[in-house]
Amino acid sequence: MARLTRYSKFEGELDQLDSSELMQMIQEALLGQGMNDPYDPDPNTRPSMDDLFDAILEALAERNMIPEDLLMEAMQSEDVRETKLGEQIQTLMDRLQQDGFIRKEFEDGEGGGPGESGESKFQLTDKSIDFLGYKSLRDLMGGLGRSSAGAHDTREYASGVEMTGELKNYEFGDTLNLDTTATLGNVMGKGVENLQESDLVIRQAEYNSSAATIVLLDCSHSMILYGEDRFTPAKQVALALAHLIRTQYPGDTVKFVLFHDSAEEVTVSKLAQAQIGPYHTNTAGGLRLAQQLLKRENKDMKQIVMITDGKPSALTLPDGRIYKNAYGLDPYVLGATLREVANCRRSGIQVNTFMLARDPDLVGFVRRVSEMTRGKAYFTTPQNIGQYVLMDFVTNKTKMVN
Repeated sequence: MARLTRYSKFEGELDQLDSSELMQMIQEALLGQGMNDPYDPDPNTRPSMDDLFDAILEALAERNMIPEDLLMEAMQSEDVRETKLGEQIQTLMDRLQQDGFIRKEFEDGEGGGPGESGESKFQLTDKSIDFLGYKSLRDLMGGLGRSSAGAHDTREYASGVEMTGELKNYEFGDTLNLDTTATLGNVMGKGVENLQESDLVIRQAEYNSSAATIVLLDCSHSMILYGEDRFTPAKQVALALAHLIRTQYPGDTVKFVLFHDSAEEVTVSKLAQAQIGPYHTNTAGGLRLAQQLLKRENKDMKQIVMITDGKPSALTLPDGRIYKNAYGLDPYVLGATLREVANCRRSGIQVNTFMLARDPDLVGFVRRVSEMTRGKAYFTTPQNIGQYVLMDFVTNKTKMVN
């Protein structure tokens, strides 16, 4: 349970909190590692209602929102849940469920009705995921100024799509998006009656392309080692990207793959409460699964956004066994990983890597990946990875053509 600390008097009433305000207060707890034991062998274990109670209690305490009388009673009690403060927190939890932000379940039953055995668990609903995605996007983009999110740019130009490109002389086959000023300038001296095809100037339009994106997210154990949680910011970025694509790029698709000892696709709702998985980093397995998912997409642009902090250290063998070596860059693991990168290149898939570490071996590995697929490599921190990923997606400065 969260430790209860004495704070200054709060003049408001807890029952004035609406569900959206409460969700915003506990966002970090919902997405972070605190809801589950990171050493639990089952990374898919769902958080409990007790975890939610503790998260709300801690959020209220951190914000000095516990009224003095309730605080004094709770501090003198052996169990906060049996106090008036506990009752009010339970009311807030019930409100989250009534307003459709969480779905309560029971470990040993499906309905969650009275009398069922098992510890009560909860899941985030689609409404909750949408809220968290929007909130993450707003927070991450807020420091970057007003961003106009339109369609993706490519190197190709096609007249007649959106006239925002450069001027060019008309060529047979072009759509006649005539730039009147430039064309008249060419015939001012000789008269309009002497207009020739070579005098025509059109304004090129940027070719807008839909994209299929796979977010390849490292959830190996190193993502929470050394006193720093890198996994929670990475999940926030993924949720923000999902919300951005859904609201601003309706023609695009985005899917999510977690990789650790092996790799698996997860839905955006499962992603929000995903936890750190087994220890090792099977980058080759993640890339292989991402390629399989992209093959099903009929899009002009296909890309993998890989977020990781570690070197490849695991490999799925042909018989299904996992080969592991956490010491250095194992040539066997590295070779298999780079073969998957080469397969991405042959399939026209760009791999953009966001590396949360600066180990020299990792720098060399990431550079090879980027060079092989004409992708980009960013060496970032948990504090700025969101800006890098989102702005890279929006501006797409390294432009792809398939």
